Parts: sequence; structure tokens; C-alpha cells
Amino acid sequence: MKKVKITVLKTTLDRELAKEYGAPGLTACPMMKEGQILYVDYAKPEGFCDEAWKAIYQYVFALAHGADAGTFYYGDWIRKPGVAICSCNDGLRPVIFKLEATEDESIIDYTPVR
Repeated sequence: MKKVKITVLKTTLDRELAKEYGAPGLTACPMMKEGQILYVDYAKPEGFCDEAWKAIYQYVFALAHGADAGTFYYGDWIRKPGVAICSCNDGLRPVIFKLEATEDESIIDYTPVR
């Protein structure tokens, strides 16, 4: 398994929807910062939003195991191999992520429970 590079491309706020449905003072995601970079493999990184991880993990897992752009959505989604552009599932303030396969081997740094 290879590591996957996650780059936070954008933190957004849909002002129209936030005005209608959001709590007073709602802002863009406070957990993730534009330009933030993480290297991941089998586990959610410390401090990473649980909901965002659930939304992107399937793509991280696929890229870590050798998937390329042709694997996702019949090859008509991303033109660059080894890349996925994903977002969290927050409808008012989604965060947009760029996932990139790397050549760095993942190393299990824990003892599996059997």
C-alpha cells in the first residue's frame, strides 16, 4: 500500500444556504485550512474531520492500492492519473480536497489485534 497526499484546495461557505439554514455566525470549516497537506494511508489522520474522512476514505483507499483516474466513474472524471478531487459532505460549507497517489510505501506502525 502507498501513501496518499491530501491537499486542502478550498474551504467554502454557501452564503445563500447558510443564511436560510445555518446557525447564526456559521463560517467556513474551522477544522481544515486551505493549503494544508497531509500524507495518509489506512487511518484517519489526527485532527482530521470525521465526516470529511468518511466522505473521502474510499478514494484514499483506492489510490493507496493503485487505482488511477480511469478507475473512477468510467474514466470520465479526472484527466490526471492517480488523482481524485473530492469534498466533504457538509452541504453548507464543503471542503474540497485533492488526493494524489504517491510512491511512498505505507508502514504499519502498530501491532494488529488478533
